[in-house]
Amino acid sequence: MGKLRALVLLAQTRLCSSASSTSQRRITLEKLRDELSKGPRLPDFIRGSSPTSPVREADPQDPSYLTNTCKGNSRKVYFETYGCQMNVNDTDIAKSILQNNGYQQTKSLDQADVVLLVTCSIREKAEQTIWNRLQQLKALKKKRLRGHVPLKIGILGCMAERLKTEILEREKLVDILAGPDAYRDLPRLLTVADGGLQASNVLLSLEETYADIMPVQHAPQGYSAFVSIMRGCDNMCSYCIVPFTRGRERSRPINSIIEEVRLLSDQGVKEVTLLGQNVNSYRDTSEEQFCGSDVTRLSRGFNTVYKAKKGGLRFSDLLDRVSQIDPDMRIRFTSPHPKDFPDEVLQLIAERANICKQIHLPAQSGSNQILKTMRRGYTREAYLELVENIKRVIPGVSLSSDFISGFCGETEEDHQQTLSLIRSVGYNIGFLFAYCMRKKTHAYHRLEDDVLPEVKQQRWQSALMCLEKRQRGSMHPSSGPPGLSWWRGKAKDQLKTSAGEQMAI
Repeated sequence: MGKLRALVLLAQTRLCSSASSTSQRRITLEKLRDELSKGPRLPDFIRGSSPTSPVREADPQDPSYLTNTCKGNSRKVYFETYGCQMNVNDTDIAKSILQNNGYQQTKSLDQADVVLLVTCSIREKAEQTIWNRLQQLKALKKKRLRGHVPLKIGILGCMAERLKTEILEREKLVDILAGPDAYRDLPRLLTVADGGLQASNVLLSLEETYADIMPVQHAPQGYSAFVSIMRGCDNMCSYCIVPFTRGRERSRPINSIIEEVRLLSDQGVKEVTLLGQNVNSYRDTSEEQFCGSDVTRLSRGFNTVYKAKKGGLRFSDLLDRVSQIDPDMRIRFTSPHPKDFPDEVLQLIAERANICKQIHLPAQSGSNQILKTMRRGYTREAYLELVENIKRVIPGVSLSSDFISGFCGETEEDHQQTLSLIRSVGYNIGFLFAYCMRKKTHAYHRLEDDVLPEVKQQRWQSALMCLEKRQRGSMHPSSGPPGLSWWRGKAKDQLKTSAGEQMAI
């Protein structure tokens, strides 16, 4: 019993000691909080370090306290643009963003502090052009390092999106990468690069349309201009890399497009080309009243790989409103998909005098088997029916098209059907390409590139000759739109623009 009583007394002593210790800690913490509440706060330290400057609380609506460090300080930027008209428009958007952040554009490469290449990735040859150009710029960058004036080089657009960090690793001279949806981030990327680090943003967006950015026009004193109305593509043709480099389809709000076209009209621009990867599938659902339940109508006999879309203002609505802004301003659009030419679009083109009577109608092949493999969503018969409908609704219409020679599984019979389609339609202009397989596409994962390179070139040449023969026979050289031989010559040229950039078509 004596031992038990001793253990109980010991336990009580420890409990009392623990309670006392806890009480003491509580008193100490309370004293510490009291002392801290009487001491200086962060604004006092800031005020003390700059007694003549008042303390300014950060305003969430005014993020300048973050962006001030990303200003260009009048540094000069030189652009080179390669590829399609969308890249020309993207260049104008990037110019506007950088100009608003204190950068200046220069026409001279020797005077540039930053060189930005707006790139194309649609074919391997387009990418090789950029790799070659980077080798040329390497010597210039080394020369600048010796002169203690660093030169920053950036890759923008589709090639940056497709290859991502491979560019940074393969060519150590590249300082920044920016995908087609990351141009707003260019000031930050350049600031990071100024610190000696490589910077990259290739995130694709489901919403970005740059609708609030007024592009710096490619030729401010010119008579024509490009206006982007949508970005991305949902068609997922098996050969095409565009959905993977430019993302999902989204349309710019109609009001912002009308505002830009009206401004261009006020500046004296006489021709506007509406741009998009699949321009006539435009669908604005930005406002609640636009979101109806009507299913999108396609051309007869056409279908899509994606679920039918509902509601929104369509391309016919946009074309109607844009064409009314200035009756003397010509309206063009590119590039469309044949599936999105319902009768209301055709009738509007026929009715409005200022909408050009020229339609680009990419066929890609004249063989049903190849069209199916390409996942184009139509047959040869449906395409020809659409052509006849277009010619009936728009008398005297000029038609152009795209064709791919040597696609996966293409036989000589498939090729002959393509030549037959060319003869049947009678295109005024044609664009021909030998097939080049691209990574990430459906064809890359599911099909075999089994047509020999020399066969591709032979078929490309025979299709070219077929188009030229048809063009010479249907139109006098001095009349009508430029013929195929003119376009073929342009495809081999690099055009110097008035803004000092290079654009490779």
